[in-house]
Amino acid sequence: MSSADKMPMTVQGKLRLEAELKRLLQEERPSIIRAIEEARAQGDISENAEYEAAKERQSMVEGRIAEIQSKIAMAEVVNPAEIKADRVVFGATVTLNDLEEETKVTYQIVGVDEADVKAGKISIMSPLARALIGKKSGEVVVVQSPKSEKEYEVLSFKYQ
Repeated sequence: MSSADKMPMTVQGKLRLEAELKRLLQEERPSIIRAIEEARAQGDISENAEYEAAKERQSMVEGRIAEIQSKIAMAEVVNPAEIKADRVVFGATVTLNDLEEETKVTYQIVGVDEADVKAGKISIMSPLARALIGKKSGEVVVVQSPKSEKEYEVLSFKYQ
């Protein structure tokens, strides 16, 4: 797998995925297996709603396990605290001035699965993050939003 196939992810993002994977493997999977065994013990499974529900849940859990394992395998884990860059790169926490509304906003650029705008985390694939990559303090970026173009001035950025 080349580095082009890798997806950046913060250390915290990887830890969250690993915790979810552990829960699915150690709690969900055994619980579903027990539910399937109990439903089978009831006899005819052809019209057994509990059996069907457990099999459907098993399919969803196994799919999520495979998805998480794939994401972890493809992850390029980045510790923002170790980054020494004079420009905005993945992992940066960037403070911006919204030039239209004259308000300050702060976002950390994170992996796709870690994005949570309400928590101040934007995906590396978002238009704003893509516009910010490579910029320095004082530079202005223009981002096309669904309604209009928005301009932001990069006030500062840090790696923590």
